[in-house]
Amino acid sequence: MRVAALWFPDWPVQAADLDEEVAPGVVAGPVAVAANHHVEVCNGPARGAGVRRGMRVRQAQAVCPELVVLDANPERDGAVFGAIADSLDDVASSVEILRPGLVIVDLAAAGAFHGGEDRALEMLIDATARAGVDCLVGAADEIATALIAARHAGRGAVVAAGESREFLAGEPVGVLIAEAALGVDARLVEQLGKLGVRRLGELAGLPRGQVVTRFGQAGAKAQSIAQATPDRRVAPELAVTELRVGLTPEEPIERVDAAAFAARQLASLLHGKLDAAGLVCVRLEVVAEFTSGQRLERVWRTREALDEEATANRVRWQLDGWLSTARAAEAGGIGRLELVPVEVAPPEAGELFGARTSDEQVRRAVARVQSQLGVDKVLVPRPAGGRGVAERVEFVPYGEARDPAPRGTWPGRIPGPLPARLGGGMNHPASRFYLVSAKDEPVIVTAEAELNAEPYAAKWGAYVYRVAGWAGPWPVDAQWWTAEPGSRVARLQLVGQADGEEVQRAWLLYFARGAWRVEAAYF
Repeated sequence: MRVAALWFPDWPVQAADLDEEVAPGVVAGPVAVAANHHVEVCNGPARGAGVRRGMRVRQAQAVCPELVVLDANPERDGAVFGAIADSLDDVASSVEILRPGLVIVDLAAAGAFHGGEDRALEMLIDATARAGVDCLVGAADEIATALIAARHAGRGAVVAAGESREFLAGEPVGVLIAEAALGVDARLVEQLGKLGVRRLGELAGLPRGQVVTRFGQAGAKAQSIAQATPDRRVAPELAVTELRVGLTPEEPIERVDAAAFAARQLASLLHGKLDAAGLVCVRLEVVAEFTSGQRLERVWRTREALDEEATANRVRWQLDGWLSTARAAEAGGIGRLELVPVEVAPPEAGELFGARTSDEQVRRAVARVQSQLGVDKVLVPRPAGGRGVAERVEFVPYGEARDPAPRGTWPGRIPGPLPARLGGGMNHPASRFYLVSAKDEPVIVTAEAELNAEPYAAKWGAYVYRVAGWAGPWPVDAQWWTAEPGSRVARLQLVGQADGEEVQRAWLLYFARGAWRVEAAYF
């Protein structure tokens, strides 16, 4: 399989220019698109002046006084891009829109038809050429790799067949969140950076089991991208005809407002069927049959399951684009409209109450549980101040407003990355940990806050580990007035490996009253 990804950088700015929302030549200067008083997208001149995504509009205007700020308009972005994507139909048969400003094409089929991959790529670029519109192209064996290649070095890249993993190895981990269509959580990338994983090649080389254990399915997905794991085809044909919905209007649809009404009506019908089947739609095909007999089709894909509003929006964007083109004007009005969910799936397990849970639904559900069990029985964690691990997480009743955690530098606090699993507490029997030297003597912390011998082996429950490394000990001076006279309290980081195991394990140990306890584990 070969995939081409066509990426239109800063698409909302380009869409505003194509839709003549701004005066000619304005986008040559700094322009930003904002929503909720924050910058969502900014063009190259604006970034050169210091404007960044997420920045408050006032701050952006202070940084760049000549900045032109436009209101976000998803309907305009989708409709204008739908018209551009239509021009690809003359070059490729399998075209799929991931979002306004990003489209993928089955390059293998297009190359076979046009006599070569290079020729097909050239024709794809020519088909989308518009005055003032920038387009970068990436090509690879997988969809995810092609998306990353389109952003490579700010000019795109063509990855030769079979060389995806070598290409990805040198890419920074941050590219996983540069493109929202990849569906990688920004918090995961932040954690990888704290662990010292800087390149996709380093992520690809990590043991699969440890990645899944530490980061769950989010980590497995990110590693699959880094390993160039083969994925699905572009716009594959799937048999879901029983979920298809259609509408034949009394009069052909020729106006955008009529198209918007039909889109909302069809979206409601479609999601009624999906709800009855217990499914959600992640890839939707919009089919329009014009009175002249012409038939237009377009596939939209989203990173998250489509709800009724999102479905209606995409249908409206597509119909707006079709009705605005000269091709549609010659074909007459739309005499038949259909929605085909070409890819469906069960609701994700991570969504607590289904695929379209709102915050209000969650609050109502939690309130019912609290009414039965008590307010203090439904707790949520929040960051707290402290030096250790357990004391930096505070559990508070759901919905209860409390003062923010005290700010402070907390000298001597445990540095990140923090352990993934807390122990059962210092007095819990399962927290007992035994550390011995090569002479089978107990290893303890001396009065000088040093180990009396080098750790050689450790015993935790029924398991015995050979010590592979350690760091510390570090004296714990907090609440010294509560300690027993002459007691020594310290922390130690320890790495060990059991016989017959291929992976190493790590713990944060706590020494008090002459014994070791497991405060937290790094696995």
